[in-house]
Amino acid sequence: MKTNRVLLKLSGEALAGPKKTGFDEETVRGVARQVKTSVDQGVQVGIVIGGGNFWRGRTSNAIDRTKADQIGMLATVMNCIYVSEIFRAEGMKTKIFTPFLCGSMTELFSKDKANTCFKKGMVVFFAGGTGHPYFSTDTGIVLRAVEMDADCILLAKSIDGVYDSDPKVNPNAKRYDTISIEEVIEKKLAVVDLTASIMCMEHRMPMAVFDLNEENSIADAMRGKINGTVVTV
Repeated sequence: MKTNRVLLKLSGEALAGPKKTGFDEETVRGVARQVKTSVDQGVQVGIVIGGGNFWRGRTSNAIDRTKADQIGMLATVMNCIYVSEIFRAEGMKTKIFTPFLCGSMTELFSKDKANTCFKKGMVVFFAGGTGHPYFSTDTGIVLRAVEMDADCILLAKSIDGVYDSDPKVNPNAKRYDTISIEEVIEKKLAVVDLTASIMCMEHRMPMAVFDLNEENSIADAMRGKINGTVVTV
């Protein structure tokens, strides 16, 4: 899997570590050290972070869906600001883009500006999803990956790959080493949501799914060594 420019999706829940909410700094520092190894080797890295360590608004019927999604977008902004600062503490240069104005905390997304940051060796954070309700961070990362001509999307999750059924429910669930995006859609395996899956298929954007908490999993994935599932196009 070619990895000159990659977009890495980090699970908000996974970054929370054993606390399950907020941040676990040592987990985030571990991610930062792995990313730095790849950045130092010339890999251009963009990052999208989910907001699940702060907000799972879709489970609440008391809040309007649009407002719930807006809270989720802001959760991803908080995550990116925090993780970006940890990355800076580990010796990297970073830039955070959002699809909406966010004061002086982030910069309004521009493909040209993001490309300039990549060429300067900066880690580029894409916060705030698509900027619109009814679209998840899955859709957000595929949109940015296609827009930024990334080679692939790396999904660092709290699970070590794609299974034919939920391994938490079915102890005999089978993990795929490789599966096509068409099969993912046909079998409704929910690697990413359906909108994001169709975008990957239409724009031929490969993905890889692996366990964030496995030692050196991110650094290995950025070298093309996937200990998880490769989703082909």
